[in-house]
Amino acid sequence: MPRYAEFDRVALATILRAQEHVISRQQALGCGLTRAALGWRTGTNGTWQRVLPGIYLAQTGVPTVPQLEMAALLHGGAGSVLTGRAALHGQGLIAAPSRRFDVLVPTTRRPGSTAFVRIHRTTRMPRGVIREGRRSYALPPRAFADAARSLGDLTEVRALIAGAVQRGDCPLSALARELREGPIGESAQLRQVLGEVADGVRSVTEAEFRDLIKRAGLPWPKFNARLFTADGVYIGRPDAWWPREGVAVEIDSREWHLNPADWERTMRRHTRMSGHGILVQHFTPRQIRADRATVVAAITDTLAAGAARPALPLTCRPAA
Repeated sequence: MPRYAEFDRVALATILRAQEHVISRQQALGCGLTRAALGWRTGTNGTWQRVLPGIYLAQTGVPTVPQLEMAALLHGGAGSVLTGRAALHGQGLIAAPSRRFDVLVPTTRRPGSTAFVRIHRTTRMPRGVIREGRRSYALPPRAFADAARSLGDLTEVRALIAGAVQRGDCPLSALARELREGPIGESAQLRQVLGEVADGVRSVTEAEFRDLIKRAGLPWPKFNARLFTADGVYIGRPDAWWPREGVAVEIDSREWHLNPADWERTMRRHTRMSGHGILVQHFTPRQIRADRATVVAAITDTLAAGAARPALPLTCRPAA
């Protein structure tokens, strides 16, 4: 680049510092860089690289996730907002960074999806956002709902949404509101999973167990209900509970019992429930997925045994 080329170095440095060293062509030209100067900087011997059409990273090397986020937002234009898994990762709500960056823009905008950016034109631009410098993220309810709509696998949707509610990352009521107000298309799995969570289902395996019960035509239990003696002493909270028959099912998985202490508490709960006359059945996730007939037969037999005796003097309350 010729030495006599003049541009506003201070303005350029300010933009690059604020935008993770990412800049749009329009911004660069606004600082006084010419198209020839841009071509020189992004050429073979230049120190800039093109990451999207008209969007540049003013350094060499592999772009970081924040730099890719900034590039996606610049492609979307002023006021655009990251949503879905990209927004969840940006807020520290999921660990794995997204390979695709979903960006919300008003319907009046016309940017197209390209490379790692997927544009969503919407009449429901978020009223509130979380800002990190010049990067904008949709709030958790919108981000979780949009992420769920983008997933094709029901198991992934269950893990995402049930995990969010269980960890307290997002209230169930807020997700339900997003379901009501959002697009109907691609929302069927989100609707199913929210129904499961509302019924007390708290894990992917529990949701698969729910499917097994429904398909087998077994009586419908209460999920994660809290059990008490007649005088109000707490007994436990099995994964599924049939009140009339006094039958409980526990899904034993170290995936959800995260440490030995949790596992031991599960075993103590089994002993406590059995001591009150509850018929307890234990199944592993593998049995629920691969040996469904055996699981159904065991539950059917246990329900029959429970129905043949007087009802237990126990009460239950919905999952907290």
